[in-house]
Parts: sequence; C-alpha cells; structure tokens
Amino acid sequence: MLEGKAVIGETDMLKTMQQDALDLASKALDSFDVTDAIEIARFIKKEFDKSHGTGWQCIVGTDFGSYVTHCYGCFIYFGIGNLAILLFRGSAGPEAQENHFSAIEAAKP
Repeated sequence: MLEGKAVIGETDMLKTMQQDALDLASKALDSFDVTDAIEIARFIKKEFDKSHGTGWQCIVGTDFGSYVTHCYGCFIYFGIGNLAILLFRGSAGPEAQENHFSAIEAAKP
C-alpha cells in the first residue's frame, strides 16, 4: 500500500459511501502494485458495482483530466500519495440536471 493518508478533493457522497471508497482503494493497493492503475480501477469499480448497484466508473492515475456527468450523491475524487482516484456513477439521461455535473480539470492530488 502507498504510505500516506487519503485526501478527499471533491465529493458529494454520504460519509458512509466515502468510507467504502477509501477502504476499497486501500484494499486494492494492498492487492495490486501501485503502477497497475487498470487493475486498481477494475477492482474498485467491480466492488462498488456489487455493493452500491451497477453503473460505477473508476479512473486511477497520477496525471489525468476529466469532465464527467454523474448521478447526485455518487461522486468522489481523492488522492493517496501521488495516486489520484476518481469514482462516480454516470448519468446521461434527461434526469441529469445541471447541478449534477462535475468537472475536475487537473487531477493531481
């Protein structure tokens, strides 16, 4: 696992769901090499799909930008060491309202 505490950059999740995301990230980092961002993202996404319903997307890396539409209450961006993790449930239908949009321009923790 990476040394250091998780630092939440942006979120609209409930505290319990935030903690689930941080716990899964920690477990993923215990299971996979920090350089294997795809496996870390796959693990977090699949586990969140199991525990919080399908439709989750996960992006893991050290340098990325994003602009995503997400369901309200289903977005977290955090860093652990120099690794950034973006986890959200997508929303593309007419029910997506303007306040449900989120932009992360520079994803460096």
